[in-house]
Amino acid sequence: MGRAHPDLVELVGDLIAAGPKHRPPLIAIVGAQGSGKTTLAREAAERFGAAQISIDDVYLTRAERGALARELHPLFVVRGPPGTHDLALLQDLIDGLSAAAPGDETLIPDFDKRGDDRWPVERWRRFTGRPSAVLIDAWCLGALPQDEAALAAPVNALERDHDPDGDWRRAVNGFVAGPYAAFAARFDAILFLQAPGFEVVLDWRCQQEADLLGLAPADLPPEERARLAGFIQYFERVTRRMLSGGVRSSITVKLDRNRQPVTTVR
Repeated sequence: MGRAHPDLVELVGDLIAAGPKHRPPLIAIVGAQGSGKTTLAREAAERFGAAQISIDDVYLTRAERGALARELHPLFVVRGPPGTHDLALLQDLIDGLSAAAPGDETLIPDFDKRGDDRWPVERWRRFTGRPSAVLIDAWCLGALPQDEAALAAPVNALERDHDPDGDWRRAVNGFVAGPYAAFAARFDAILFLQAPGFEVVLDWRCQQEADLLGLAPADLPPEERARLAGFIQYFERVTRRMLSGGVRSSITVKLDRNRQPVTTVR
C-alpha cells in the first residue's frame, strides 16, 4: 500500500500537539477497510514517538467469539464487527501506556489473522517508556447507531441469508450504541478517513491481501477476491452508515480512490 500521505502524518502531529499535556493524548484514526489508517498510525507513531495499537490487535480470541456466537448469534464467530473486540483489554493498554515510567515495558497484543486467534504473549510487541501519544486505528470507532427502521431491511446477501430476523444486526447496533460509543467518548480526537464510497472497499481490501501475499493486485486469485467480497459484507452496514455521515469525528479527511486526501473538514 506504500506510505501514508505526508500531509496526513503532519495532521496527526497537529492533533498530538493540541492534546492534553498532563498525559499522552488519545487519538483514533478511523475509516473503512483498506483506507490506510493502520499505515498512517504506524508512520505517525514512528515520527512522533507515539504508541500505535490497532483494534485488530485486540479481537476476542476464537474461543471467546465462539461463546458469543452461542449466546447471541452465530455470525459473531467472525471477527471484525462491533462486539468482537476486547475493549477492556484495549483500555488497560491505554492506561498502562499513559502511566508508564521511562523504563517500563508495555506488551501490546498481536493477532494471527491466518490462524484466526490471538498470538501467545511471547509474540506480543513491546513498547518502552511513556509515549508522546496513544494512536488507535479502528475502523468502527466513532460510528453512530441506526434507528430501528434502518435496521429492518438487509443490506446484502449475508444479512438476507444468515440474519433474516435481524437479530445479529440489532446486536451489533447495540454494541455501537453502548460500549463502543462510551469508549470513543474518551478520545481527545478522532480522525476519520472517508472513502469515496463503499464500492472502493473491495478493491482496497484486495490490494491489502495482494500485498500480504507479495502479489500485484491483478494477480490476486479470483477465489480470493470472492472470499474477500463475502468477508466485507460483515462490515458493510456500519461502514455505509459512517460514510453517509453517521460518525462522530473531530476531523474528516475525504479520500479519492487512490487514498489521496481531497478535502479536510474540521
